[in-house]
Amino acid sequence: MENKPLKRSVYMMALSREHHEGLLFSWKIKEGIKKGIPFWRLNKYADFFWSHHLQRHFKQEEELLFSLINNALTKRGLDEHKLLKEGFWRIQNNLLRTNEEYLVFAELLINHIRFEERELFPYLEKELPAVTLMKVGEILAGNHEPFEDDYSDEFWINEVTN
Repeated sequence: MENKPLKRSVYMMALSREHHEGLLFSWKIKEGIKKGIPFWRLNKYADFFWSHHLQRHFKQEEELLFSLINNALTKRGLDEHKLLKEGFWRIQNNLLRTNEEYLVFAELLINHIRFEERELFPYLEKELPAVTLMKVGEILAGNHEPFEDDYSDEFWINEVTN
């Protein structure tokens, strides 16, 4: 089966583009695990990613999109956000203690992004009125700040502590 690029409404593109950052975050965590990077370094990066990007991204999705339709798909999106928030909380409190726990967490984020891109966003684009999507686009255009991953400890590239 060929993976065709997904078309996204211009009004939701900002959120959709940010999903690449989440996939990259998960890849970096997996690379850190492969390289045997100490958990404290992974935790610091996860905390940076959460506080500088993903926390705001989740809030925008929940307020601008998930709150507009109450059904199984939006409930799944909210439930997965809750699980991922709990995962970041566990990381911040040093409660992920094994490579397997980190890998499960990274896969949870990857699977969530795929769900949003392949199922939830296309559904919302189809079901929400054009005027609503335009309003979402206006709000994002007015307050959206692209994430800049300027984290200094690039553990996924090398193992030198900065």
